[in-house]
Amino acid sequence: MKIEIRHAEPEDAEALQAIHTDDAVYANTLQLPMPSKTLWRKRLADIPDNMHILVAAIGNEVVGVLGLETMISKRRRHVASFGVSVKATSQGKGVGRALITAALDLADNWLDIRRIEITAYTDNTGAIALYKSLGFLIEGEMVDYAYRNGEYVNVYQMARVRKTKNG
Repeated sequence: MKIEIRHAEPEDAEALQAIHTDDAVYANTLQLPMPSKTLWRKRLADIPDNMHILVAAIGNEVVGVLGLETMISKRRRHVASFGVSVKATSQGKGVGRALITAALDLADNWLDIRRIEITAYTDNTGAIALYKSLGFLIEGEMVDYAYRNGEYVNVYQMARVRKTKNG
C-alpha cells in the first residue's frame, strides 16, 4: 500500500467532506458534525498564505488530511500548529504518520519552523502515541478545552521543538 502525500486541490473537497462526516473522525477534531461540501469547497478555494493543507491518497482515494498553520505574529513566526484527520477505515495503517512526517519535513526544511504544536483529546490514545513516537511531548493538560458529544473534555497540549546545531 503506497501512500502519496500532496498538497490539497479544490477537487479534493468532496473526499475531505466525506472523511469528516464520520463521527469517529470529527469527534477527535474541533469540527462540527455534518460538514457541507460547500464548506470544504470554500476552505480549499481560499487557503490563506500561512496555511498548508496536505492530503494523503492511496491510489485515487483521498484518505487523510493535515492542515499546517504557521503563526503570523512577528514574535511567533518560528511556530506552527497542525490538525490531522484520517478516514476511519484507513486509521492504523500509517496514513497519519505519513502526513505528519511530510508536514515536519516541510516545516523543518522549507519553512524554518522550530516549534510545532498540537492539542490532542486526552482519551485519543492512538493519536497521542503517534505524536510521542514522532518527538512530541506533553507540555500540559487543558481542562474543559472543548465541548464534545454533550460534555466538556480535556486535551493535552503537545509540542515538538526542533533541535538546532547549537542546541
